[in-house]
Amino acid sequence: MTNPDKQKPVEVTDVETAAEKTSETTPASGTSTITQRWKREDLIKKASPITRGICLLFSLLAFLIMVSNKHGYGRNFNDYEEYRYVLAISIISTLYTAWQTFAHFSKREFFDRRTNILVDFSGDQIVAYLLISAASSAIPLTNRFREGQDNIFTDSAASAISMAILAFIALALSALFSGYKLSTHSFI
Repeated sequence: MTNPDKQKPVEVTDVETAAEKTSETTPASGTSTITQRWKREDLIKKASPITRGICLLFSLLAFLIMVSNKHGYGRNFNDYEEYRYVLAISIISTLYTAWQTFAHFSKREFFDRRTNILVDFSGDQIVAYLLISAASSAIPLTNRFREGQDNIFTDSAASAISMAILAFIALALSALFSGYKLSTHSFI
């Protein structure tokens, strides 16, 4: 027989070393990959309500800090549009995450499974965008006030903005978990 590619024949030792390498990298059975997937899905089931609960805490703190930021003429959050925007979005975020947390812990499904997953993903995305938008609109105003003088009004505004940013981070993580659930869900 001729060898058109001029390749050397495969020896038995090469086959044995290749078999040893593949047995090291792949599990002996499919059960370990199944259990790894179960663990990952269980982690996501636990992490999603935890991140929403953290977002609820931070958005509630942003709301309470901004509402209590009244320190006389010119130092009232209601005098500035940017701070009112932070307050409004903090209220929306608090209501949304409270509803999502309640729905999870009460084990109620207000919609069918498919719609529920879509509402989770799109709601997390929208509210997270609103939170970072509100925080980024109020940061320049607070920085301008800090150039003039640093007082309790600017400190309260900065802490409310910080809470809104932390709420955004928690809800962005929740949006990642919701996106994973959406991508792995079978709609058949």
